[in-house]
Amino acid sequence: MKATLNKRLLAVAIAATLPCHAAFAGSDPAGLPKVTITGTKADVTQVDVSRAGFPTDTAGLLQQVPGMSIVTGGGVSGLPSMRGLADDRLRIQVDGMDIVSACANHMNPALSYIAPSQVDSVQVQAGITPVSAGGDSIGGTIRVRSADPRFAAPGAELLKDGQASFFYRSNGNVRDASVSATLATERFSATYNGEAVKSGNYHAGGDFKPATLSTLPRALPLDEVGSSAYESRNQSVTLAVRSEQRLIELRMGMQHIPYEGFANQRMDLTRNDSQQFNLRLQERRDWGTLEARAYHEHTRHGMNFGDDKLYWYGAKSDIPGMPMDTEGRNTGVSTKASVRLSDPDLLRIGAEYQRYRLNDWWAPSGGGMAPDTFWNIRDGQRDRLAAYAEWDRRWSPEWFSQFGIRGENVTSDAGAVQGYNASYAADAKAFNAQDRHREDHNLDLTAQARYAPHREATYKFGYARKTRSPNLYERYSWSTGGMAMNMVNIAGDGNGYVGDVNLRPEVAHTVTASADWHDEAQERWFITVAPYYTYVKDYVDARCLTAQCARNAFVFLRFANQDARLYGAEFSGRALLARGAYGNLSASGLVNYVVGKNKTTGDNLYNIAPLNARLSLVHQLGAWGNTVELQATAAKDRVSQLRNELKTGGFALLNLRTSYAWKHVQLDAGVENLFDRRYDLPLGGAYVGQGRTMSQSGTPYGIAVPGMGRSVYAGLTFKL
Repeated sequence: MKATLNKRLLAVAIAATLPCHAAFAGSDPAGLPKVTITGTKADVTQVDVSRAGFPTDTAGLLQQVPGMSIVTGGGVSGLPSMRGLADDRLRIQVDGMDIVSACANHMNPALSYIAPSQVDSVQVQAGITPVSAGGDSIGGTIRVRSADPRFAAPGAELLKDGQASFFYRSNGNVRDASVSATLATERFSATYNGEAVKSGNYHAGGDFKPATLSTLPRALPLDEVGSSAYESRNQSVTLAVRSEQRLIELRMGMQHIPYEGFANQRMDLTRNDSQQFNLRLQERRDWGTLEARAYHEHTRHGMNFGDDKLYWYGAKSDIPGMPMDTEGRNTGVSTKASVRLSDPDLLRIGAEYQRYRLNDWWAPSGGGMAPDTFWNIRDGQRDRLAAYAEWDRRWSPEWFSQFGIRGENVTSDAGAVQGYNASYAADAKAFNAQDRHREDHNLDLTAQARYAPHREATYKFGYARKTRSPNLYERYSWSTGGMAMNMVNIAGDGNGYVGDVNLRPEVAHTVTASADWHDEAQERWFITVAPYYTYVKDYVDARCLTAQCARNAFVFLRFANQDARLYGAEFSGRALLARGAYGNLSASGLVNYVVGKNKTTGDNLYNIAPLNARLSLVHQLGAWGNTVELQATAAKDRVSQLRNELKTGGFALLNLRTSYAWKHVQLDAGVENLFDRRYDLPLGGAYVGQGRTMSQSGTPYGIAVPGMGRSVYAGLTFKL
């Protein structure tokens, strides 16, 4: 009956766009002019993806965005945090796909599925995210796209294009190589992209560990960050055909990560294999555009102890550790239309459906982890069905408004579970006895306006109601055994977590405003101030599993609904300081400030970035560019008492970059953390990168994950 209901709802939602599709089907493609609808999207930041500093993690491209911080993960698995909201609270799309992290520790977030060299554009929508871009999230939206297909010019010969890049970073001995090649006619295009990167453990700017860790069987220098090595390979093929009004594109991607260490998790990634198929249709007509998409993504993921995390103290033995396997299958379809109702009015309507299936099991490996397979999540299901409508109106040259409504039906379920042996029987029995099917009816509303009284100022303000349903791990992880709980940790704080089937969806109410002052041509200078306030009803935080949590130790927690409040402001600006025979000199900067409070308990929210700033001085002379960047972060003293979150000190880092481009060659070089400053990552979590990480007595408490010390890099790019 559930399947029948979902199919009926899907049919009704898609029917909303069928009149537009019928208009396409009944028209003559050759007889209509090309029309591009630009519309006006409020609060969209187009990110510079020039790979300054050559980050190997796609999340690193976002650090220049106001309001954005990166929660530390593995070398290619950072989690963007926007205005204090991170991970599943943001909608992150890769080439239009809503990728779900298939891991109890979220080691494979959406942005880890695309290499930085394959990124052509990034759009960030903070604050009041339009309903056409949001959904199942309470923060903003991040859209990462590969390059659009390229075609030969009309009447031109076969288009042949390509490039190859090679990159080296001293800290961690990072080696990165990427290639791309395109062959295209006027109507057909084929493109290949590939990247491989490998890194050892990185070193901090000084010793950060107690000397006792140097006595482990696998001893590491006291400045070496254990479990920070990684290797990743990504490949994709894009095929496309086009006519005057139609584009059909098929992207096929493949990822293989043989290993990726996690310094703030008790396990390491030992396998992540993914295959993606992404089909897109785009049509243009005189009244607007239609886009339809269908995709499927399959992930096989594994975790175990890497070389730096021994199962127990002693020589490395043949014990297999604690193998953990995950398989996720993610299928989605969407259709959306932009219709020009009149000269000032634009309507967007659309429907989406996503079907997600998850299995998470841990094979027996001896000792207390036998004789049965441990099923952490069995036959996990999470399906989303959504429909939305959004109206843009240009009331006058000064005034623009946007209103949107979005409805979602989210259903989730999970099968019966079992533990390794009889010691897990009570928890398994209690979980299996529950009705585990949950159905959420979510509603999103947005209203925003922009006022430009003259050419040198723009003001924006708005309100949004956003909803997110809990993920499968928040609802269905079930064992209260200490070892099993330590395996469920999205936060990277060293604590253990167990889920709650009865969690309710988060509902966020957000009010934002911004003021942007600039020169008339918007070329020489601008200053932007953007305050915001968010109240979240039923925020998924945590509570102690026992009557009271210990202090200054790792603890066990249960996910729980509580209320939360976040507020803050962003300041950003740029100015052209000089222009002349010696080139252009400009300065830019941004400052981020956010506070997050749990209103139910009075505690601070976890992983909220302290006050931070980035200031840059940029010199450009023809093909030669130079940048001096100062990155400054205040001390982090607002921490979560419940999680025993570690405080971190303030720090300032100096980075230098230079690049020079010839006709077919570009050279990039630089140094980061020039003065080899020793500092702790404010969003790095707790260091559990070495030793007997599964034993509370064997894991040292109170060490924060440190940032990278001085690193010199160089990159060389060849273009056809």
